[in-house]
Amino acid sequence: MLSGNTKEDTRIAFFSMEIGINSRMPTYGGGLGILAGDLLRSCADMSVPIVAVTLAINKGNLSQRLDAKGNQIELPTDWRIDDFATLMAPKVSVPIEDRYVKIQAWEYLMTGIGGYQVPIYFLDTNIFKNDISDKRITYYLYGGDKRYRLLQEMVLGIGGVRMLEALGYSNIRKHHMNEGHSALVTLELIKKMKEDKPEYKDGQILKLAREQCIFTTHTPVQAGHDRFPVPLAKCLLRGYLKDSEIDEICHEDELNMTILALDHSKYINGVAKKHGEISRDMFPGYPIDSITNGVHHVFWTSDPFRKLYDECIGGWRKDPFDLRYAISVPKEGIMQAHAEAKRLLIDFVNAKHNAGMDYDTFTLGFARRVAMYKRADLIFSNQDRLVNIAKNTGPIQIILAGKAHPSDAEGKELIKTIFEDIKKLEDDVKVVFLENYDMELAKLIIPGVDVWLNTPKRPFEASGTSGMKACINGVPSLSILDGWWLEGCMEGVTGWAIGSVDADQSDDSKDAKDLYDKLERVILPMFYGDKEAWAQIMQYTIAFNSSFFNSHRMVQQYLLNAYHV
Repeated sequence: MLSGNTKEDTRIAFFSMEIGINSRMPTYGGGLGILAGDLLRSCADMSVPIVAVTLAINKGNLSQRLDAKGNQIELPTDWRIDDFATLMAPKVSVPIEDRYVKIQAWEYLMTGIGGYQVPIYFLDTNIFKNDISDKRITYYLYGGDKRYRLLQEMVLGIGGVRMLEALGYSNIRKHHMNEGHSALVTLELIKKMKEDKPEYKDGQILKLAREQCIFTTHTPVQAGHDRFPVPLAKCLLRGYLKDSEIDEICHEDELNMTILALDHSKYINGVAKKHGEISRDMFPGYPIDSITNGVHHVFWTSDPFRKLYDECIGGWRKDPFDLRYAISVPKEGIMQAHAEAKRLLIDFVNAKHNAGMDYDTFTLGFARRVAMYKRADLIFSNQDRLVNIAKNTGPIQIILAGKAHPSDAEGKELIKTIFEDIKKLEDDVKVVFLENYDMELAKLIIPGVDVWLNTPKRPFEASGTSGMKACINGVPSLSILDGWWLEGCMEGVTGWAIGSVDADQSDDSKDAKDLYDKLERVILPMFYGDKEAWAQIMQYTIAFNSSFFNSHRMVQQYLLNAYHV
């Protein structure tokens, strides 16, 4: 294990637009930020010499309220960064258009299991000396338009490198860009190298910069990669680069941040084996590897299971690979721990919604960002079939949650459609949609359901990590064969697949039929009729999946394949 957490010892800098630390710090929007937080938790546990840079998000990510018809109302989150982090003395400036924007940094220390601390710096432009418009750059996560987004990415990439230098991090050897938002890191490194080594040619400088850069891409959807029109790039970057230099980094009349990062990184990876394949097809010619995502095993384990593991698997907190010994944990203990987690969830749902749910009914859970490709409504696509299964095979209750992006009109309409489905089913299947899905709600929903449902359209699930959080709590998945589930699914052992692995594209009707068939013929009969077999499924999903799909293993792979420190 690496030791030492001084600035001189720190070798790795991690840049991410969002980092999820806890629900009281609304500096994350979804899976990207949650994953970043889990990676840093494992780095702290494993004493990895890393420092992280992100944005302050002064106004917080949206707080979701839902009216009786499912209309999403977005409210700012009231929070103060100084309740959690310490303001650092240095300030740096980034040239934007014809002015300099000042940046300050707040330090939050992520403490690991052995006391090792990983610093996370939140960049903040809400400074008295800045113009009001510049103060707002770090107000809202991702902002509204392309101009706002590029301003944020200039602060993160250019300002992030400058802030680390100002803070005294003089020995950074690797710069890890978590998605393309931080791609301007590469240009700032090149600018610094040209100043430090004026005798070097451009090719030599580029080679040196690439040696220092690592890039992780997270989306298999072209629309998910940031692109900026050349006129906008030249307008905002004109105080930083010459027009000719901007032309050199633009492709097809746009500044593509993913391609900028790809061109300047020696190590590149997708976030699951399948996603690595898709990324190589999307960006041919680049040596794109894959490191499958993982979740922090202790953070996402519910209290009942923490107690069980502490009693039966002594070293699991330090080494999640020890969770493979769940194979010898008494099944009665697993069932009892799950029953406790389920009681907590059902009590919460009934108190909040007067839903009349009970502890013994089979409970299906689905909670993701609400986007059309995730198909949160697939379970409701044949309501007659769903009601028939509930009446003749065994009762079903369903718990859903998720936010639509503020600019995603289709996602917002989907929530309203689900509310209509809930109303139609109220006499036969109890369904609730919980508002304001965040980390704390996830830690309540995921361990408390009996099966975790995931229904994205193939091949748009880069990885997905909600099912990984479920398996740590003994909850098997019923999921489309995409992302991590292609690697984690052992049919009838760790859960069940929806659809065929051979299908390149999803078919809604076929996937819905397979979903209903699995519920009716396999899952519900086992849940209600064979508790021993059900307990074994729970045991296997812990032993086989949670011992591998965790962020400790993920960080070990980054150390071996990318960081080399």
